[in-house]
Amino acid sequence: MPSDAARFPRSSPYWPVVSHPLLRRVLPGLAVSALGDGMAVVAVTWLAIQLAPHGQRGTWIAVAMAAYTLPSAAGTVVFGRLLRGRSGAQLAGWDAILRASALAAIPLAHLAGVLTIGLYVILLAASALLHSWGSAGRFTLIAEVLPERHHLPANAVLGTIGGFATIVGPPLAGILIGWAGPVWVIAVDAATFAALALTYRFALPATGRATGHERGASRTAGFAVIRHNPALLGLLALSLGFFFLFGPVYVAMPIHITDDLHASATLLGVYYTAFGVGGLVGSLVAGHLRHLPLRATTIGIVVAFGVAMLPLGLGVPVGLSLPAFALAGLIWAPYMSTSMALFQRSTSTVQLPAVLAANGAILVLAVPLGTMLGGPLVGAIGARPTLLFCATAIVTLGLIAGGIAISRRSARSPGDSAVTEISASR
Repeated sequence: MPSDAARFPRSSPYWPVVSHPLLRRVLPGLAVSALGDGMAVVAVTWLAIQLAPHGQRGTWIAVAMAAYTLPSAAGTVVFGRLLRGRSGAQLAGWDAILRASALAAIPLAHLAGVLTIGLYVILLAASALLHSWGSAGRFTLIAEVLPERHHLPANAVLGTIGGFATIVGPPLAGILIGWAGPVWVIAVDAATFAALALTYRFALPATGRATGHERGASRTAGFAVIRHNPALLGLLALSLGFFFLFGPVYVAMPIHITDDLHASATLLGVYYTAFGVGGLVGSLVAGHLRHLPLRATTIGIVVAFGVAMLPLGLGVPVGLSLPAFALAGLIWAPYMSTSMALFQRSTSTVQLPAVLAANGAILVLAVPLGTMLGGPLVGAIGARPTLLFCATAIVTLGLIAGGIAISRRSARSPGDSAVTEISASR
């Protein structure tokens, strides 16, 4: 009988994903655009520094970064009637077209000599309007073309692509910025989204338009579905709390490095790199979690992540806190894959785009709001206590979610539990 090693790669949970006749055409485009976005994280802030008045750089950097993400929340509502009921490929493709067009306008305005910090922020905001719908489209496409048992590995493939891009993209952007300037890195990002848009247009078969009923549906239909589904509402609340409580870490970590450890920005970069490398490994591992109960696994990730963050808050030596932070990244990475799989199995493919867009619109606000809390929190109690507070609060959140899940499970009749287990094992 052949061993698993002899049957690799066909024995891998990722083989049905990467070998799928439709997905294998799209994955290269997704990888290229993810790399472009990884570079844009650096380029967006660097170009803001160049365009902003000298005394207002900090403010404009924050505004530019917010403009690159937050408008997607408004886009979820504004375009709800138009986009609800569209196929996953259509949604992801339209997001790619808008991003390519708006980002390409930045270097064009630069060449024309009319690029100001105000116009720059407006174009960044325009590029982000369909971001929640585009993300929803990618996960909807997975639900449309793959059976349920392959959803988690497919989600993990998307997470792995994103994790790789966050490690490779920023240093590559630094090289290109030094050679040509940040505006041309943004031009490269626009080109990667144009390539992705062409991939969706020509690599996938055309699908019909939404029905008139779907076009006329409420702009907030996705929010309504979540509100009336206790399982999805609980999952959204867990994700919102998880991401919000992580937000202050972005404020506390730099201050902890400088004030408590008396170290340079280099050490901060090492911490973030360790987290990113751990996240990449975690994304690769996520696909192998498909045989575990998804809801319990998702809650367990929250608890384990909080535990892994405790060494930072307890002030242990760098030799221990650095690997703990890498472990936290490893634990963090599968969360999006497992939570998306829960949405995919709990919602029909017709409702899924609107539901995922609503979920994304709320979650895109969570980390920025938590980061805003981080400023006064660090000022009030200090950087290291803030890290300890975040870690213990995340552990508490996970334990509360676990307790609620256990109480709900106990309240079900044996027949209901059996049906649930059969459904979960499909």
